[in-house]
Amino acid sequence: MTSTWAALRSFPLPIRLLVINQFGVNLGFYLLLPYLAGYLADDVGLSVALIGVVLGVRNLSQQGLFLLGGSASDRLGARGVIIAGCALRSVGFALFAFGTALPLLLTASVLTGLAGALFNPAVRSYVAQAAEDRRAEAFALFNVFANAGALLGPLLGSALLLVDFRTSAMAAAAVFAVLTVAQAIWLPVQRVVSSGATVLGDWRTCLTDRRFLAFSMASAGMFALQTQLYLVLPVQAEHVTGLPVAVAALFVVSTLATLPLQVPVTRWLQARWDRGRCILVGFAVMGAGFLLPLLDVRDAGPVPRLVPVLGAAVLLAAGVMIAQPFVLELIPAFAPSGLTGTYFGLFYLVSGLAAAACTTVIGATVDTTADGGVPATAWLLTAAVGIGSAAAVWLLRRARKLTPSAFATDGS
Repeated sequence: MTSTWAALRSFPLPIRLLVINQFGVNLGFYLLLPYLAGYLADDVGLSVALIGVVLGVRNLSQQGLFLLGGSASDRLGARGVIIAGCALRSVGFALFAFGTALPLLLTASVLTGLAGALFNPAVRSYVAQAAEDRRAEAFALFNVFANAGALLGPLLGSALLLVDFRTSAMAAAAVFAVLTVAQAIWLPVQRVVSSGATVLGDWRTCLTDRRFLAFSMASAGMFALQTQLYLVLPVQAEHVTGLPVAVAALFVVSTLATLPLQVPVTRWLQARWDRGRCILVGFAVMGAGFLLPLLDVRDAGPVPRLVPVLGAAVLLAAGVMIAQPFVLELIPAFAPSGLTGTYFGLFYLVSGLAAAACTTVIGATVDTTADGGVPATAWLLTAAVGIGSAAAVWLLRRARKLTPSAFATDGS
């Protein structure tokens, strides 16, 4: 981790602040969200259908408004949008602590989803502009601190639940309140560059950018496979061992396996490979990992049966480690001047919707199994998503759509 801290200190204050902000964002989010459904069922008494509505409203508010959040970042300045997003999430999580009526719960869901739609593209747009020629390394640090927050959040949340859910929710709200104040004090204002068009004109520009849409669709596989850390991998881990603690082992092992390697690996790849090659190799590694659970270890003990699932989780994390910094580095290269946030917003909208569709199909295959495990069809589908994404990037790379000469501008 020494190289990680050295890399962090080498960046200016705004990037250091936003990297630590990403740790806080994931810490606060995972402190609350993994336990929300249980609270709504056991303490509030909502039906499964209404719980689905509350959680679905949050997802829809975030995924559906990414483009709006990106445009707000471009036109109003990323700093103000980041601060507003963190403040809204603090309010939303506080409502979860004290609101038990359905209208209040739905309001909390909308606010927390809108918050993500605001600060997600805005933070990445700010970093892309502030990091200049060190974008890949900056986004590598993002991945390190985001994963650390995602690992510690559920652990802290489970400890606070020993008191009650409201304590956990207020702690999450407090995390976002601290982030709001810190950025209001220390995050400098960035210069806003006008695109010279209306908002609808900006959207038309990115929606008709076929090259960027193709890249976004190809990268959707990364998000679809990352969500399997919460779907097929936990299901299989508990199935083969009979131990709920096996699910926690997935998160711990996959995170700790990559945290100290992220920055050194990104630097090594940056010095030797082009961006397209890094991305396609990362996607291929992610997809190949999902073939490991097909190994027949039924006659082994619980721990040996868990090894293929742990291997899949580690290769998933390794593939993300290889590809994600370069995916995020490449997005601003597509964007004309003044549209960096809008392009980030569209990227997360397109890839999020495609990933949701993939996850729905994969989840449907899991529901059809009779023994409670994950069928071979699901593993083959997840592997195909990763390999297919790698193939799509290979085609874009072969057509020279991902080389610096292919871009008229390198960000705004």
